[in-house]
Amino acid sequence: MRILIANDDGVYAPGLAALHGALADYAECHVVAPIQDMSGASSALTLDRPLHPVVMPNGFIGLNGSPTDCVHLGLNGLLEDKPDLVVSGINLGANLGDDVLYSGTVAAAIEGRFTGRPAFAFSLLSRQPDNLPTAAYFARLLVEKHAELELPPRTVLSINVPNLPLDHIRGIQMTRLGHRSRAKPPVKVANPRGKEGYWISVAGDAEDGGPGTDFHAVMQGYVSVTPLQLDRTFQEAFRGLGDWLEGLL
Repeated sequence: MRILIANDDGVYAPGLAALHGALADYAECHVVAPIQDMSGASSALTLDRPLHPVVMPNGFIGLNGSPTDCVHLGLNGLLEDKPDLVVSGINLGANLGDDVLYSGTVAAAIEGRFTGRPAFAFSLLSRQPDNLPTAAYFARLLVEKHAELELPPRTVLSINVPNLPLDHIRGIQMTRLGHRSRAKPPVKVANPRGKEGYWISVAGDAEDGGPGTDFHAVMQGYVSVTPLQLDRTFQEAFRGLGDWLEGLL
């Protein structure tokens, strides 16, 4: 079995090393990751310049591109043998609710949809690596058991692990995406020469975070496993949209 590992925190990120370490004795693992931190890159593809893979001293491949670029190349000729499975992470920071719209970690897993197997995106609810072993443990557990999983084609599993020691985790829950409130306003700044600019501010708080959501599960000490589908067609809107379109002519 061959696994392609990617992330959005960059090829030097501790979460990437932890994920590789968790899976290296289970399968033939190949790592292709951005040279720099590409958090928030979503599913961007680099189309305005060539991409140059660089083999790092530890054997990982660094790429001057996005997380999606990494998986795209990994599945389409960069590697000698095509991977069977794509696993992304371990992201330092949550990817809950609306975060999946922006997450490069989730986007890397989404680009793995063509393998025919469910892709995995792992995130730890902390910017610090102290409890990475907990996330690595669950990454190994879920990936090792993936052959027993029956899901529709092109399914991605987004897994969020609480920032807790392993013996404090209460279990695993299947969840739906919650929703955040509007993000905090951008912060206006000026450099020493007076040129003004803006920092994108922090994400909004959980607005829909009740029982059954990914927000609720992790706050209760459970690992959250959320299946994501790639068909974003809003079926329930068809009737109202159809009636509206007919009334235009």
